[in-house]
Amino acid sequence: MYVELKHISKSFGGFQASKDVSFSIEKGRLAALLGPSGSGKTTILRMIAGLETPDAGEIWINGELVNDVPGSQRGIGFVFQNYALFRYMSVWDNIAFGLEVQKKSKREIQERVSELIELVGLTGLEKRFPGQLSGGQKQRVAFARALAPNPQLLLLDEPFAAVDAKVRQELRQWLKGMITRLGITSIFVTHDQEEALEVADQIIVTNQGRVEQIGAPAEIYLKPASSFVAQFVTGVPVIEGDWRFVGFAAPPPGARALIRPEFAEAFRPDNEKYKPLLDAAQPGVVEDVSFRGSHWEVTLRTGNASVVVRRGLQRRQVARGDTLQVVIYRLYQLTPDGNIQLLENKVLEGRYIPED
Repeated sequence: MYVELKHISKSFGGFQASKDVSFSIEKGRLAALLGPSGSGKTTILRMIAGLETPDAGEIWINGELVNDVPGSQRGIGFVFQNYALFRYMSVWDNIAFGLEVQKKSKREIQERVSELIELVGLTGLEKRFPGQLSGGQKQRVAFARALAPNPQLLLLDEPFAAVDAKVRQELRQWLKGMITRLGITSIFVTHDQEEALEVADQIIVTNQGRVEQIGAPAEIYLKPASSFVAQFVTGVPVIEGDWRFVGFAAPPPGARALIRPEFAEAFRPDNEKYKPLLDAAQPGVVEDVSFRGSHWEVTLRTGNASVVVRRGLQRRQVARGDTLQVVIYRLYQLTPDGNIQLLENKVLEGRYIPED
């Protein structure tokens, strides 16, 4: 393993930011530290970088225990959330800064900066200052500056937070492709589930200073290890109270339910395609309809619960107040002790389910 944390703990006064954190990352992998605000993910990143010192535990990088090694000697590149570019330095000088600190020769600096400017797509912008750049261009300068000294480990703190949605989408793909091309071990912090699922090779989910689950994006999404992971990664509301759905046994006391949009379907009673599912369905009244570009997102009230489903653009449009039939294929049952169980609709067992 290239990066390994063993039983790391860190407190700030009476607040414990990290509680017995352990995980490892293989060389060349792009890992995401994913969690809500205050979950401890940035503290973990700063301890790896040497900007914070753990109270207990060990940090290993490339087989070396680095707890007592200064951050400047750990072979790490760091990309800050707000870019942290030098305002009165040009693009060229910002990228060259770390090489000048290392007292590299003018020729080495010239070659390395030229290489990086071409690599990150900033050719022609060398003489511009940060105030003359777009958010996406600033992020590329910050990335190139972090790479200039040839670090073996790259750390990124919320790297896409300061740019708009369109640029963020472009930067995600650019960053993933760049890191794959370079083969540099990288860790980035994010609170955006979609971002982590799309970009990372490995996701480390944090909550209240602890690691909740570690795995590949598909594993985290399809097989959440706890009710927190299921809820946080999905982003849909948890169903509280006295919920009952056709095809599922009555829940135990205090149990909650989580129904992802792909776990349910809503259709008009006269839809011939879905009529074979009517015995597994129950009526639901449309509460909200949102256009999501590639599909409609529909929220329905059925019984005491709100359920969100997706409808393809080729389907008949629905409006608030319409009554549809709602069939729930499966759901997560979350118990008060934090356990999670995936339940299937018993009425539909072994039956063909039509695709949209």
